[in-house]
Amino acid sequence: MPEQVLWGMEVFLNGLMAGVLYALVALGFVLIYKASGIFNFSQGVMALFAALTLVGIMEGQVPFSHLINAAFGTEVHHFGWHVPAFAAILLTMGVMVLLAWAVNQFIFRHLVGQEPIILFMATIGLAYFLEGFGDIMWGSDIKKLDVGLPQGINGMIDEVTYNIFGYGFFIDNLDIWATVIAALLVIVLTIYSQYSKQGRALRAVADDHQAALSVGISLKFIWVLVWSIAGFVALVAGIMWGTKSGVQFSLSLIALKALPVLMLGGFTSIPGAIVGGLIIGVGEKLFEFLVGSMIGGATENWFAYVLALLFLVFRPQGLFGEKIIERV
Repeated sequence: MPEQVLWGMEVFLNGLMAGVLYALVALGFVLIYKASGIFNFSQGVMALFAALTLVGIMEGQVPFSHLINAAFGTEVHHFGWHVPAFAAILLTMGVMVLLAWAVNQFIFRHLVGQEPIILFMATIGLAYFLEGFGDIMWGSDIKKLDVGLPQGINGMIDEVTYNIFGYGFFIDNLDIWATVIAALLVIVLTIYSQYSKQGRALRAVADDHQAALSVGISLKFIWVLVWSIAGFVALVAGIMWGTKSGVQFSLSLIALKALPVLMLGGFTSIPGAIVGGLIIGVGEKLFEFLVGSMIGGATENWFAYVLALLFLVFRPQGLFGEKIIERV
């Protein structure tokens, strides 16, 4: 088999793996939009905040240590202990649930029935607040995140592909784990959304806040629930991206890469987020491999947005989104 074809196959597989990581972030957007009609611009910052909190808890870092030291002239930075990864993940999830309660209590409780643009602007403000709050709470230095997930080349895939093709494929173990975790998340969230009582309530709230209130659905509970679930998805995405590239404030920019995924898959479809992520991941990798060298390279920076633009022109609701018909 020609060497170029083998390289293309390897690029394709790595594109699938990258697409899963994009889809993990897009899932958080879909969940909140599907349940409340809010486009949550702060989802990427939530992933950053979750990753910062996880690292801080694992390393026993004192929250707001810089602020405390500046105010009292102390030099306290760590408690002197380390928390196991599993326990730290549970504690971080508790923090994200508390964040979900605070978001509802102090922001969206006061915006029931408002226009979507007002809710969207509120999430922009929330994004900037969380970014600054995370900086004050945990510091802005780049942090290493290690929760025990295997990293590096998968030896079995490398050996098998070498025996078959005479060329070993480089597939990262972390990407394989991300694929498995994302698949499980999609299955669980789809079942929960379609068949649980809370899932039906989520859809009712999305259709009409006031009508949902009139039939006895607790808007407060539903919004805390959906923001908690989105916080969990953000935590998983933060773990994967933080483990891969370190926990740094540029992590919040992964939300921008999720936007083309949503435009392709549809803002209301959980499976669409996964399919859209895979299309973007594979598409940008193969385009860079096949065309990038001819036009100067760095096509991965803009390919996804051009593809999304084409979808907006010819199929604005995405592959799996609901087509909205309004009478005028």
